[in-house]
Amino acid sequence: MKLSENTSLTLDVRTLVIIIGFTISMVTMYMKLQSDISLAMESPPPTLTAAEWTMKDQLIRKSIEATLIATNNNTETLKEIKEKLNTLEDRIYEINK
Repeated sequence: MKLSENTSLTLDVRTLVIIIGFTISMVTMYMKLQSDISLAMESPPPTLTAAEWTMKDQLIRKSIEATLIATNNNTETLKEIKEKLNTLEDRIYEINK
């Protein structure tokens, strides 16, 4: 394709409407984003009250304790399974003699 002074560009009405609509939507989105940014810069940052901090701390500590209890239960169960496996291996060894 060669561009020169005699090159003609034809656009139909449908294409022009699509281009104008796209441009308007982009400008609208940009303006909305700018207003959201300016609003966020003006508003104070959220703060935690002492009561909220205490409740959050208690929740985290309870979650950690529950995880430790579950881990200990899994460890005990794993030991039991290993003992049973050793017993079964001994029995199989005795049978194969």
